[in-house]
Amino acid sequence: MSLVVTTPVEKMTGSYSRRWFALIVLCMSLLIVVMANTSLIVAIPDMTKDLQLSSSDLQWVIDAYTVPFAALMLVLGSIGDKYSRRGALITGLLIFMGGSVMGSQADETNLVITARAIMGVGAAVVMPATLSLLVAIFPKRERARAITAWTATSGLGVAVGPLLAGWLLQDNGWGSTFLINVPIAFLGVVCALMLVPPSKATGMGRIDYVGGLLSIVSLGSLVYAIIEGPHRGWSAAPVVAGTVLAALGLLSFALWESKHPHPMLNVRKFRERSFSGSTIAVALLFFGTYGSIYYVTQFMQFVLGYNALETGVRLLPMAAAVFVGSALTGWLTPKLGMKAMVVFGIFVASVSVLIMVQVDKNSSYATFAAALLLIGFAIGLSVAPATDTIMGSFPESELGVGGGVNDTSLELGGALGIAVMGSLLGTEYRDKLGDLIGGRLPADAMDVADESVGAGLAVAEQAAKIPTVGPQQVQALVDAVHESFAHSVAQTSLVGGIIMAAGAMVVLALLPSRKTRAKEDHAARTPSRHQDAAADLNPRTLQGTSSR
Repeated sequence: MSLVVTTPVEKMTGSYSRRWFALIVLCMSLLIVVMANTSLIVAIPDMTKDLQLSSSDLQWVIDAYTVPFAALMLVLGSIGDKYSRRGALITGLLIFMGGSVMGSQADETNLVITARAIMGVGAAVVMPATLSLLVAIFPKRERARAITAWTATSGLGVAVGPLLAGWLLQDNGWGSTFLINVPIAFLGVVCALMLVPPSKATGMGRIDYVGGLLSIVSLGSLVYAIIEGPHRGWSAAPVVAGTVLAALGLLSFALWESKHPHPMLNVRKFRERSFSGSTIAVALLFFGTYGSIYYVTQFMQFVLGYNALETGVRLLPMAAAVFVGSALTGWLTPKLGMKAMVVFGIFVASVSVLIMVQVDKNSSYATFAAALLLIGFAIGLSVAPATDTIMGSFPESELGVGGGVNDTSLELGGALGIAVMGSLLGTEYRDKLGDLIGGRLPADAMDVADESVGAGLAVAEQAAKIPTVGPQQVQALVDAVHESFAHSVAQTSLVGGIIMAAGAMVVLALLPSRKTRAKEDHAARTPSRHQDAAADLNPRTLQGTSSR
C-alpha cells in the first residue's frame, strides 16, 4: 500500500475509511493557526521591553497576522476548490512555517510585523482548506460531529497557545513562541500526504479573479481602518482613505458578484436569514473572545504578577469549558434547534464579558476564571451549529468559499474585538492615569507611561533607580498604573458586553425558527411550477419522452 493517499474523494465509491484520522490532521493544522494569535499574547511583556513597542506597534505586531488572513481567505479558498484542497493545505502550512522561522529570528519591530504577515498569508490558505476538506470527506450524517470537533479545536488553541508559549518563555526569549508552530506544521504536512485524500471541486468554472481582487481590497482596507482608527484618530487621512476604500470596494464587490455568471461569492446568500444570522453570530463570539483575552492576559501578568507560564495555566479552564459546550451542543442542537443554541451562547458570552465590570486593582483570578469558563462554554455551544449552517449553505463545488466566509467572519470579529476593545482600553487607561498622577511626573515620563500598562510599570522601574525618588513614590506610581488599568478593564468590559448583548438581539431577530427554516428548506428543494414547465420543455426531456 502506498504511503501517500492518491485516490481523490470524488472518485471514492463509499465513505473514506480513515476519515477520523484525517480529521485529526485537519484539527492539528487548525490548532497552529489559532495558537499563532493567542501564544503571542503572553509574550507581550517581553516583546514590549525588548523591542520598545508603543501601543500602536504592539497592535500591529498582533494584527499584521489578521489583515492578510481576513482579506485573502475567500480568494484562496476558491483557488483551493478549483485546483486542490489538500495541495492548498500543504502549501499554506509550508508558508506558515517560513513565516514562523523568520519571526523567531527577527530582532526589530518591522521584521516581526513582516513575519506575522507572512504567517497570515499561510493561515489564509490553511484555515478554509481544513473546513472544506472536512465537509468533502465526511458524509452528511457525521458532518455535524466533525465540525463540532473542529470548533472545539479552535477553542483549545485559544487556551493552549498561551500555555505552550509560557512554558517556552521560562527559559527562552520571545522568539521561541514563533517556533511552537514549526514542528506541528511539519508533522501536518507529512500526515496530510499520508491520511488526507486529494479533493477538488468538480465542474467548477473559471475563478472570478476580479471579484477576488475587490474582496481583498475591501476586507484589507476595512481591517486596516479598524486597527489604525483608534491610534491615529478616525479623522486622520489614512484612516478616512481606508474607510472610503473599504466602502467603495464592498459596494463594487456586491454589484460585480450579483451580475457575474459564476461569482466567487453569491451575495444573494445574505438574504437567507439562517446564513446571515450565523455569520454575524460567529463574528460576535470571536469579537468577545479575542477582545477580552487581549486584556485579561495583560491584567494577569502586569497587575496580578503571574509569569507567562502561570498565565497560560490559568487560561486552561476556558479550553475545558469549550469541550463541555461542544459535547452539549451535539446532544441539544437536534432537540432544541440551531437558533436556540446560537442565541443562548451569545447571551452567555455577553454575560462573561459583563462579569469583568466589577474588576478593580484588588481583584483576584476568581473574577477572570468565571468569565473564562462562561466564554469557553459559549464558544463550544454556539460556533459548531453556526458553522454547520454556513457550510450547509454552499454546494460541494464551493466548500472552500464557504470555509472562507466562516473563517473571515471569525477573523473580522477577532480583529474588531482587539481593535475596538483595545482602543477603549488605551483611552480609559490614559484618562484615568492622567487623573491620578497628572502633573506629578515629568512630561516625557508621562508620555511613556501613557502608552500602556507595561510602559507605565517600566517608568516606575526606572524611577526606582533614581536616588532622589523614594520607595513610597515608586509604589504610588505602581498603584496608580494598576488602578488605571483595572479601571480601563472594567469600562471596556461594560461597552464590550453591551455590544455583544445588542448583537445577540440582532441574531435572535435574524435566525429563523425551526418551523420557518424547515419550510424554507422544503421550498428550496421543491421546484416551482415554472421550473417544472421549463423541465418539460427541455430538449433532453422531450428527447427522452419520444424515445420511450
